[in-house]
Amino acid sequence: MPTYRYRCEKCGEMFEHAEHLAEHENAHPACPKCGSEKVLHTPTLFVPKTSRKS
Repeated sequence: MPTYRYRCEKCGEMFEHAEHLAEHENAHPACPKCGSEKVLHTPTLFVPKTSRKS
């Protein structure tokens, strides 16, 4: 299950939330610090790891 990073607009808390791809579009997790539902999805860096050397 992918983990997505969010930032609370109210208190600025950064947190991660695991959710299925199908529910990500409609997911609105609450901030674990203040409970606000005004959160923004923050893009995260994706670096694939392979067994081949380049």
